[in-house]
Amino acid sequence: MPVLNDGRRPGAHIISEAAGATGGMRSREVGVITGTAKLLNGTVLGQVAVGAAVAAAKGGNTGNATISAVTTGPGTKAGIYSVEFTAATKFDVIDPDGFKIKSGATGVAYADDLGFTITVGATPMVAGDGFNITVAAGTKKYKALDLAAADGSQNPSAILFGEVDATAGDKNGVVNVRETEANDDELVWPEGISAPAKAAAIAALAAKGIIVR
Repeated sequence: MPVLNDGRRPGAHIISEAAGATGGMRSREVGVITGTAKLLNGTVLGQVAVGAAVAAAKGGNTGNATISAVTTGPGTKAGIYSVEFTAATKFDVIDPDGFKIKSGATGVAYADDLGFTITVGATPMVAGDGFNITVAAGTKKYKALDLAAADGSQNPSAILFGEVDATAGDKNGVVNVRETEANDDELVWPEGISAPAKAAAIAALAAKGIIVR
């Protein structure tokens, strides 16, 4: 007798969800799946929260220091970061919400929400000089959780309900984004994820109302 294999059942990871008032599921939304990959149902997803970062010298600078290409990090926010010099070789960084984050110095690689290096020029910077770094908003598309990414997809934010093949381009897919209990045995995690990284990811999902059992 032949053995029949139906493959993975959509939503097999679900232990429970929240039923909507009209019979729909508050737990699910339709999202755009990207990443040129075929993803199985139960795949833990991250969301592209930020785009490229572009730096420009502020108008009226006295000095002519230069700034390298800017990279984004795990905590990057969309919007404008302000690099404000407090002395010829020292500066503060203010995030888009107006909060001062880590200070830095010229000639030393800066790493926090953003990564860059400022190099002194022929004319020293003075207090009040600086740069504006504009971080574009992300696409809000979902892709497989990538712990090495810096566009937001390194942060777990949802679970894919049914298989989606996005190898040839973006596709719509149903995702669990809230009020969900999920069976860990049915989840698809990044290959080789460490126990501490997985525990941190589970905690991050819990903060969004997705509980992994």
